Amino acid sequence: MPESAYTPRLKEHYQSAVRQTLMDEFKYANSMSVPRLDKIVVNVGVGEAVNDSKKIDAVCADISAVSGQKPIVTRARQSIANFKLREGMPIGAKVTLRRDRMYEFLDRLVTVALPRVRDFRGLSTNSFDGNGNYALGLKEQIVFPEIDYDKVDAVRGMDIVICTTAQTDEEARVLLKGFDLPFQK
Repeated sequence: MPESAYTPRLKEHYQSAVRQTLMDEFKYANSMSVPRLDKIVVNVGVGEAVNDSKKIDAVCADISAVSGQKPIVTRARQSIANFKLREGMPIGAKVTLRRDRMYEFLDRLVTVALPRVRDFRGLSTNSFDGNGNYALGLKEQIVFPEIDYDKVDAVRGMDIVICTTAQTDEEARVLLKGFDLPFQK
């Protein structure tokens, strides 16, 4: 794929400001050891797809509208009788964003979607995994403007995992704060 002249706003911001801030704060000797975003994974679980397999199509349409990329349908690994779940049944959809699409999605998440969340008081700082990755959940997919509220069959939540190359949670927190993620005080 040829490299276009357009670079996302947050990518330029990382290269011009965030990288230098991290180098100054954590005293990195090599600029390649500075933490950066690796990927963003958007996941939606669809429990009601056990009864109606058409629900997966609606979820795939929502995720592709939000991310700009075709999602992968996730399937059950094992059968669970209590949930009437058979091995191989579709139970969700996910998409992994990298490079420019990742920065574009993060930009829309921070500037458009999170401010539209009802009663939003900031992101929890307890959602780091110990290895520099951050996970957050949204209760409604309709906070993204790409999704038409009138065409939504059911309001579903989504999990968003931001994977970084940071070694510690503190490095990742400073990195994500550089991208203006609104953490709680």
